[in-house]
Amino acid sequence: MKACVVALSGLLAALAAPALHAQENETAATPAESSGADLAEQLANPVANLISVPIQFNYDCCYGPADGDRLTVNIQPVIPLSVGKDWNLITRTILPVISQGETVEGAGGMTGLGDVVQSFFLSPKEAKNGLVWGVGPVMLYPTGKTGFSGEKWGAGPTVVVLKQGGGMTLGLLANHIWSYAGDSHRPGVSATFIQPFVTKTLPDSTAFTLNTETTRDWKSKTWTVPLNFVVSHVYTIGKQPMSFALGARYYAERPAGGPTWGLRFVTTFLFPK
Repeated sequence: MKACVVALSGLLAALAAPALHAQENETAATPAESSGADLAEQLANPVANLISVPIQFNYDCCYGPADGDRLTVNIQPVIPLSVGKDWNLITRTILPVISQGETVEGAGGMTGLGDVVQSFFLSPKEAKNGLVWGVGPVMLYPTGKTGFSGEKWGAGPTVVVLKQGGGMTLGLLANHIWSYAGDSHRPGVSATFIQPFVTKTLPDSTAFTLNTETTRDWKSKTWTVPLNFVVSHVYTIGKQPMSFALGARYYAERPAGGPTWGLRFVTTFLFPK
């Protein structure tokens, strides 16, 4: 696992170098680069009219007294559906596959699925003055293996609002989930997720994103606050447009035994309409 960390760190530096060079030549974009930038800006919008399939690799360290690590692979298809003339319904699904090392001496590691979270956003097709928004329900499905699952069904509201213009995207995504069924011996779920984000997209489709994926667990009265910095770029491989992203994070706040830092690598398959 340490070798993976070193490799990801090297890739992050390699991707950041051409991005900085592109920023110096921002005014010299070609039409092809502008097309890539359009896709990059759509990716910065969680409710864009764009089918995408991100596969997100998250490495986090150091859990528990044994400083164990965890690799979480999130499969996150985003599918927009047309609802009448003026509206889209965007479905965003997160299916986690988790491999965790030993966090307590002698306890061993484990691998399995986590619980699925699925969001539905009803959003206008046309943005007014660059303002984009979406609102709808979020669902929690207890698909996870014991140890990675709260074993509860949950639901609640979700909302996203953002402003785009001049290569900048500034926005906020939030939801709250309450449990309503499941294993009666397990603690209930009452959790708020807050994700403010800002993205700068360059004409060559390189993008820099800063966000926090904050969770407040109202049952345990704890905060988890990872600060993420990610660099991404859109490429075309054959005829398939794809985005590759690399990033790092620091946990400004965490529950006892939680991780302290992490790395992220994302491959996103893009299917523009």
